[in-house]
Amino acid sequence: MSGSGQGRGRLVADKRKTGAKAAPKRAAAKPARRKPATARRRKSGGNVITRFFGGLFRLIWRVIWGVTWRLGATAALILAAATFYFHTTMPPLNELLDARARGSVTMMDENDVVFAWRGDTFGGIITADTASSHLVNAIIATEDRRFYRHFGISPRGIMGAVRSNIGSGRSAFSGAGGSTITQQVAKLLCLGVPYDPDEWSSEAAYEADCRRGTVWRKVKELPYAFALEAKFSKDEILTIYMNRAFLGAGARGFEAAAQRYFGRSATEVGPSEAAMLAGLLVAPSRFAPTRNLERAQARANVVIGLMAEQGYLTEYEVSEARAYPATLSESAESQRGTHFADWLMQSGPAYLTRDTTEDVLLRTTFDARIQTAAEDAVRHVFETRVRDGSEAEVAVVVMSADGAVRGMVGGRNAQVGGFNRATQALRQTGSAFKPFLYAAALESGFEPFDIVEDAPLTIHIPGSGAWSPRNYDGEFYGFVTLTEALARSLNTPAVRISEAMGRDQVRAVANLFGLRSELAEGPALALGASESTLLDMTAAYAGILNGGSAVRPYGIRELTLLGEDVPLFGASSGIGDRVISEASAELLTWMMTRVIEDGTGARARLPGRQAAGKTGTTQAARDAWFIGFTADYVAGVWMGYDDNSPLTGVTGGGLPATIWQEVMTRVHDGVPARPLPMKEPARPLQQDWHDEAPAPGTSAPRQSPSSLDDTIRGILGSIFGGN
Repeated sequence: MSGSGQGRGRLVADKRKTGAKAAPKRAAAKPARRKPATARRRKSGGNVITRFFGGLFRLIWRVIWGVTWRLGATAALILAAATFYFHTTMPPLNELLDARARGSVTMMDENDVVFAWRGDTFGGIITADTASSHLVNAIIATEDRRFYRHFGISPRGIMGAVRSNIGSGRSAFSGAGGSTITQQVAKLLCLGVPYDPDEWSSEAAYEADCRRGTVWRKVKELPYAFALEAKFSKDEILTIYMNRAFLGAGARGFEAAAQRYFGRSATEVGPSEAAMLAGLLVAPSRFAPTRNLERAQARANVVIGLMAEQGYLTEYEVSEARAYPATLSESAESQRGTHFADWLMQSGPAYLTRDTTEDVLLRTTFDARIQTAAEDAVRHVFETRVRDGSEAEVAVVVMSADGAVRGMVGGRNAQVGGFNRATQALRQTGSAFKPFLYAAALESGFEPFDIVEDAPLTIHIPGSGAWSPRNYDGEFYGFVTLTEALARSLNTPAVRISEAMGRDQVRAVANLFGLRSELAEGPALALGASESTLLDMTAAYAGILNGGSAVRPYGIRELTLLGEDVPLFGASSGIGDRVISEASAELLTWMMTRVIEDGTGARARLPGRQAAGKTGTTQAARDAWFIGFTADYVAGVWMGYDDNSPLTGVTGGGLPATIWQEVMTRVHDGVPARPLPMKEPARPLQQDWHDEAPAPGTSAPRQSPSSLDDTIRGILGSIFGGN
């Protein structure tokens, strides 16, 4: 026993429990060790396909999960880095409230009442705390009802917008954007990219690019929105939004819009006005109340419903807001002086008007009453005297004797930035030019009752051949006075006088009166073959009224930067150097009164008030003019077609004279009649060579000048020329 166990140690039997339970325990020991192997063999051999695809699925999942969490972590890091970058580079709040590249121009009439705006108007800073609570609630209800609860973006809103766009047949990010107010502020700030005039053709193009709803821009909005939320409070973000949003009619921010449309501050607006302002956010140009008030009110009604749904308005407030919708202020509703304002923007210094980077205040010579009178007169004549569908255009200018422009109609339909026929259209003046010919004649020693022959005349023009002027009616009236020649707008006497004095003298006087466009070189100069604008012609007539001094038309009394007290410049008169003597001006004024009393301008008579003027009709009636004045105002009227086609049945003594009479009757309503500054010349002792002038429109024959002997005939012929 001892030998056989050597080297192995002593064998000792295990202690076991006795009884029937011991055997099963030993028997179970071996199967327990074999069971895993047996089970694996059965599994492997029983479903190989399942095992293969199961393993493949687990492998793919591990790969996807590994890539996903790594990409997610990378995106999160990039998003965090971008958010941090935008947060650190974002300027302080006060620098984000007004970042206009251009300034604004606010225009006030002669009574210091605002009547027009140009450029981007910024009414001043308004905050979420100072704005009307109705306005804040209207903005939240309309644009972002969960604004105070989200963290800058609204996944629910974005997904809803995507579904709506796809359901409407648009691309996912075309149309509704689902943007929060924070994201809209990010767009307004152009994600921090400043406006560069060297890169963008205009500020409008820059803003259009900032508003593009591409996928990449949406992606870039996220970190910027998060940075806004981290940098500013909710009220501060709303403040940025309220000050930078464009709300139509050149208004930037709700303060400017409230002043523009309602004539009050955004701190004072009620529910109906707040709803109209908030309704502009979706499409400011379309829903601007100055464009279509009924459409703006309908949109405001929708906003009132949204405010009611979210508990911002009581039932009584809803009923009242719908029963009394917001309306425009008087100045916003009238929209007067569109062409006048456009003229100031074009004629004023560019750096303080159309290209200004400052907010400019213009105190002007504009008179709203006179403007209304001119517009009403034009409308009345076209409704009662002109056939329906006529495309004939009209322009009217009313000014004082010193050149202060009081009203202006540049066409039948006023549109900001549209063609202004009063200041931009160069048209032939016709016989409206003749007063300057007679002004030169009076300065040269002629008298109103001097005699000139109205008879056939032929002038040989080098390079052009023979030229023979004729009167409008084709008749000739023999020997007539200068006064009668002007009153009846006779052409051959005008040419004879011009040729006798010399065209250079006529041209010099016209130039000095302000007609500086290129004047005709030939004998047709006397008949108004040159071109001019209505504004310049009216100003030249003002020079006759004021006693013979040149006039520069002006419309700006003072120009001041907004918020400052000292004007940068101003004007109190446009009167310049003397052109003709006061005595000549007074005689010419009297001669021009005969145009209205006895001549071609009879339709322009003003009962109980002295008036002087002159008609003008160009070749083939392409242009028809009437320009004249009283002791208080000068007014000019032009009619014609933009394409220069002939008018039908219209002369200067017809519709233009009628419009002038309607304008001046309204302009002088309530103004006491004053005599014109004129002097009636002494009549010659013997003036029996013709009868009195026939009534306007008739052509009574003239008696021959029996009292003139052959010597006088010879003198007249030597002065004025013959065939």
